[in-house]
Amino acid sequence: MSSDREFPWDYGRGLEVAIWRTCCVPAISGVLDGTGEFALRGQKRYDDTRILLGELVRTGYDSERGRQALRQINTAHRRFDIANEDMLYVLSTFVFEPVRWIDRWAWRRTSETERLAAFYFFANVGKRMNIREIPTDYATFEELNREYEQAHFRRAASNRRVGNAIIDLYASWYRRPVRDLVSATLPCRLDGPALDALDMRRPPLWARTLNHAGLRGHARAERLAPKLMARLMTRPTARTYPGYPAGYDLADIGPHRTVPPVRQQPAARADSLEDWAP
Repeated sequence: MSSDREFPWDYGRGLEVAIWRTCCVPAISGVLDGTGEFALRGQKRYDDTRILLGELVRTGYDSERGRQALRQINTAHRRFDIANEDMLYVLSTFVFEPVRWIDRWAWRRTSETERLAAFYFFANVGKRMNIREIPTDYATFEELNREYEQAHFRRAASNRRVGNAIIDLYASWYRRPVRDLVSATLPCRLDGPALDALDMRRPPLWARTLNHAGLRGHARAERLAPKLMARLMTRPTARTYPGYPAGYDLADIGPHRTVPPVRQQPAARADSLEDWAP
């Protein structure tokens, strides 16, 4: 699929923005802030999400491993009283934020087939998560996504705390002084409404210029040497699980062990949704 072959790096960046934007909604950030997942176990929370999504993409949502990944996801959410409209919005970000990132920053824009594939894939995942009232077409779902943000993005202390924890997490993947540059340029990936909801200042001109130059340069390098860039920019390891890809129990992924384990075998190559970090 396009996330694996055409945009192995860009798809991950879009999913990171998707996670970040959900924290612009106080009802959602309040849950994340209350659990302390990002503040105390941010890397594990990140790795759990990408591993579970990676299982769904690689093996399919109706495979044995896919069904177990869905059970883990549903069990994690079942502990909280989350409104259907909030779940629906989170699902929509996983469809549209990678597409928006790719269309703006990748070496080419997405095709209609790729956009529809993302929509149908996550719509089917949403049905298996018991999310109700999922739109039946791409345009309607995108309109729902934008209308929800207009109605629910607003400042809250929980937004700010979780948003800052996400910056700290993403920046922690680099050594200084690169880490400091990353922290300064990461907010450039968000638009005005998101920055305002997270109570973040608009990045200075130098940061926006550096961000634009870096991403445009990456896109040109992807176009000229796609295989080399994919090899340089993807890593098959998950930082929280030192045994991976030597093996992990899928039932251990997430906040609770709830079902008999299915052993992950060593991976032959990195999967894009299991390798979001640059």
